[in-house]
Amino acid sequence: MAEFDIASTRKSLFSALVDARDRFGGDKVALEDLERQPVTFGRLVLAALLLGRKLAGAAGKGETVGVLLPNVQAIAVTLFGLNAFGRVPAFLNFTAGTRNLLAACEVGRIRTIVTSRRFIEQGKLDDELARLGEGRRILYLEDVRGTITSFDKLRALIESLFARRIHAASGVEPDDPAVVLFTSGSEGKPKGVVLSNANLVANAYQVKAHAGDVLTAEDVFFNPLPIFHSFGLTAGLLTAVLNGMKSVLYPSPLHYRQVPKLVAGTRATILLATDTFLQGYARAAGEGDLASVRYVIAGAERVKDETRALWSRVGTTILEGYGATECSPVVAVNLPDSNRPGTVGRFLPSIEWRLEPVEGIHEGGRLFVQGPNVMKGYLDPDGSGAVLPPKDGWHDMGDIVSVAPDGLVSILGRAKRFAKAFAHI
Repeated sequence: MAEFDIASTRKSLFSALVDARDRFGGDKVALEDLERQPVTFGRLVLAALLLGRKLAGAAGKGETVGVLLPNVQAIAVTLFGLNAFGRVPAFLNFTAGTRNLLAACEVGRIRTIVTSRRFIEQGKLDDELARLGEGRRILYLEDVRGTITSFDKLRALIESLFARRIHAASGVEPDDPAVVLFTSGSEGKPKGVVLSNANLVANAYQVKAHAGDVLTAEDVFFNPLPIFHSFGLTAGLLTAVLNGMKSVLYPSPLHYRQVPKLVAGTRATILLATDTFLQGYARAAGEGDLASVRYVIAGAERVKDETRALWSRVGTTILEGYGATECSPVVAVNLPDSNRPGTVGRFLPSIEWRLEPVEGIHEGGRLFVQGPNVMKGYLDPDGSGAVLPPKDGWHDMGDIVSVAPDGLVSILGRAKRFAKAFAHI
């Protein structure tokens, strides 16, 4: 584990991107997607300034802007562009259905949505967008690009040389909201999770410090997990890019045959996925398709022994982790030198934790965590826009866990499940 400096996380997302550009070089490739058109760090900063200034004209400073896009380069440019000018992207889950999307827009007080005509057509989302567009402004990236002039491009080129100064004028502070993500709440109503700039930067840096030399600037992350989920956003995009590595974005984890082919084509070394998807990729892959993958970072569901066996045949080690959207999301993850199946590894640096006893449970306890990656809070479900912070800064993970003497964490189950079981005894 490398040393972790909390002070280094006190910055905005865009500032962290500029830091990565300056540290690793403007000519180093930061992004790639299905179109196979690499984007360098320098180009990413420039594109964020160019698009961000255009989008900023459609929303006030500090305003939440809905983003309805798949995993393509445009979603990363939109994220950093909105942040550069002090706007807050709220990533909308386009698989959630019209009712949940409308509820998210109401909770998030979203008045403007950024999307793409091509995406809406291919995803057959015309009906959903029509409903979302009632009383809201829809900005199509194709139309925005059509307004970009030669002067705009020249201005962005010059501004990219003074990116810090341009961004400083936006007044974005580390503790200001950076993104809003939506999780399933009680009775199916989405809960708006507000993550600050410092939350996201901290988690990206925590993962790198935790991994140490396991991750290098030459690693290539392959991320088929949607950015509207925190695992895809932080683990798949920000951890890579903010630490000088390349992130390859892919629009759907369900393409079991296509993903291994692109993994091979991009020579990806790190793959982000869940157990279900990992089984699909391993079974559908052709010979040699997954040979470049050194490690799989798995989360969201327990990894089965069968899955580990499938991937061991291609020489890949699965490292299981654990987290929650409210924690930006990574809380713990296994490492190669202490990779124990059935556990989720050790806690990341600067995460404090405690276990509270649960009636009827004799092993472990209910996990609470505190740290630089723990959210600002939930949006007021009544749509007031207020942010309700976790009590005393501690987040209840809702899980019963045990922590071994060597620090390895085991998830025993959800607290609700234990409570229901105990109630029926």
